[in-house]
Amino acid sequence: MANNEELKLYNSMTQQKEVFKPQIPGKVSMYVCGVTSYDFSHLGHARAAVAFDILLRLYYNNDDVQIIRRANKLGEDPLTLSSRFCEEYLVDITELQCLVPTHQPRVTDHMEQIKDMITQRLENNRAGEPVAVDSRKHNPTDFALWKAAKPGDPSWESPWGPGRPGWHIECSAMSAHYLTFKFDIHGGGIDLIFPHHENEIGQSCAACEESSVSYWLHNGHVRNNNEKMSKSLGNFFTICQITEQYYRLALRHFLISAHYRSPLSYFVLQLEGASDTVFYIYHTLQYCEEALLPFQEESLKEGSGQNGNMVAIAADAQRCISRLREEFETKMSDDLNTSPLLAGAFQEALKLINSSLGMLISLCICTFIENRAVARKSHDFKKSGQIRTDLSAKGFALMDVGKETVWRPCIPVEKEEQATTVVEELMLLPQSASS
Repeated sequence: MANNEELKLYNSMTQQKEVFKPQIPGKVSMYVCGVTSYDFSHLGHARAAVAFDILLRLYYNNDDVQIIRRANKLGEDPLTLSSRFCEEYLVDITELQCLVPTHQPRVTDHMEQIKDMITQRLENNRAGEPVAVDSRKHNPTDFALWKAAKPGDPSWESPWGPGRPGWHIECSAMSAHYLTFKFDIHGGGIDLIFPHHENEIGQSCAACEESSVSYWLHNGHVRNNNEKMSKSLGNFFTICQITEQYYRLALRHFLISAHYRSPLSYFVLQLEGASDTVFYIYHTLQYCEEALLPFQEESLKEGSGQNGNMVAIAADAQRCISRLREEFETKMSDDLNTSPLLAGAFQEALKLINSSLGMLISLCICTFIENRAVARKSHDFKKSGQIRTDLSAKGFALMDVGKETVWRPCIPVEKEEQATTVVEELMLLPQSASS
């Protein structure tokens, strides 16, 4: 962290916060379980994607039974259906501004690695540990590494006959292939702790005694009517359904409004509140861009103004910046605690920016009004009209009240409406000025 804050993450394995130390200094390795790609991704998938994207930015999977059932219902080849919804998922997380992972492995592309791990697991099992490669278990705690083929289901040839891999072996094989058996972070939804991640640990350690994941991170559920939102319960909203009604960053804002390990309840009012907040942020940024536009013609460095003059940062602004940086470092270092960051110093910074911009905009408009008055006095009606037109285009209407000119916010005037401005300017002039 920039302020020498130590990043602490809650490790589900030890059930406590621990200082994060990568196995290889300066390099972070992370594997996050993906979606079961048999339908459009829902808000629960979005939450996992955003939660681990936050962690990724700080450092700058499949259950094939469900896929097969869905494919049979739609009369579609299971592999084609899975590939289609994988692509839809990538579209969704891109909409949510998630960074693209270094690798995006798919089970069907890693059958050889999966079979190799099963082989290694079986070879190492000769010490007498229980194992099952099909439904005939030797021990109630066994789970299938390879499932025998069924008529009509996708299958691959293997030393144990045609079939497909068990659910848990897939992530073990793919994570080991890309990150080795020892890596830093393994993430996923809280519902994957058992049986998926516990079984991953068992089979990975059986295949390689040195297998080790330093930190296990799990995000909480998104809930709808006090139930976990899931495809199997049919109580879910897809990401694309939400982004059709709300701006995509409003959804991202909603997803980080609670700590990533806490349950998050879905309410329309919360999404609308997030949408209003994101609009306020972008409105502030737009005002900044417009207010600073006159200064963008020259390349300005921090603390340097036009003509080489130094620009002092106001004391209240400096305090606001320092507090925002400190709060960001502190909260993000404390197990990615995003929720308090959306209030506190961040909101104070937005208020200060808007207050400062209000004064700056008022000062700039007064300058335009003075220039327009000089142009009118000189009978330069083209220039005075152009000033009025430019301000109208930016959302500021000028009104001549007696001998004074006042301004008020307005809806920006479209270009085709601006052609009559000079004529209006002439019509508004006193008779003595136009004669």
